[in-house]
Amino acid sequence: MLCALVLAPSDAYATEAPAPVCTVQDKRLTELSGLASDGEHFYAINDGGTKTQVFVLGRDCAVQRVITNPADPYDVEDLARAADGTLWLSDTGDNRKQRDTVALLAITPKGKATLYRLTYPDGQHDTEALLLDRTGTPYLVTKNVLGDAMVFRPKGKLTSPGPTPLENAGTVTIKATDTEGGPVGTFGSLLVTGGATSADGGVVALRTYTDAYLYPAPDGDIAAALKREPVRVPLPGEKQGEAIAFDPDGTLLSGSEGVGEPIRAVPKATGLVQVEPETSGGAPAAPGAEAAPAGSGPDESTVTAVIVVAAVLLIGFGLFRRSRRR
Repeated sequence: MLCALVLAPSDAYATEAPAPVCTVQDKRLTELSGLASDGEHFYAINDGGTKTQVFVLGRDCAVQRVITNPADPYDVEDLARAADGTLWLSDTGDNRKQRDTVALLAITPKGKATLYRLTYPDGQHDTEALLLDRTGTPYLVTKNVLGDAMVFRPKGKLTSPGPTPLENAGTVTIKATDTEGGPVGTFGSLLVTGGATSADGGVVALRTYTDAYLYPAPDGDIAAALKREPVRVPLPGEKQGEAIAFDPDGTLLSGSEGVGEPIRAVPKATGLVQVEPETSGGAPAAPGAEAAPAGSGPDESTVTAVIVVAAVLLIGFGLFRRSRRR
């Protein structure tokens, strides 16, 4: 059935900014890159790393325990939690575009890990966002310096250790915004740094260094959801925002790298995205809705003016981060 996006009334969002929940002070978690939640605990991973660790945090951001496995990852970038409690680590970072395969690690709460190697159909990609649909199928969304992120999913059933070939499932266009934050200025608003799916699979989120984008997925189809118009939720002021997750009640969570950085929340953010049957003329947005339109901000000429300089800075930034991690 065809569907149309309807924004929630303005009082469901208004101008509410993300509010701090707690502050990450543990020096073992200096590069928060992936986040998940079961409503009682946060699950967090560091960017990169030479060992597999998932930190289990209380709602006060204190580390309660660490789930470990001897597997040595290359560059872990994102984290997702399946309905059965399995934690999926996306070992898909590739700043230098030199990996023959990328990987997913499925880890049980007791630390048992299963490795799934993956190959792209068209060469290397740097990927920082992982999405799981209702069936547990993983989707990878690339970090593209021009804002057109590619979406990939397994072409068949995942095999361990693989590799399992990936197929292209679409493209997501991200436009520049004027939301403040991130390590590379306005250009950071184009770069997808994390992803999450709501507990019921009905809303899909992608984030950049500065903003979150919420896509309606009423039938749980992630590929179809990412072709719809999203609701943009600004996440201003995050130094290097890469982590995003949903609480079971639909609250959107976000976090940045760096000790002393907060995990912040937009309560029941999934309520900003509603889907109703489409009429012949299409369903209009609810009057007075104040959720920020996707991609509002600098025009295309502004983006073009900074594209070369920003790309050079981004490449240098990526190479520095890669050498620091290994």
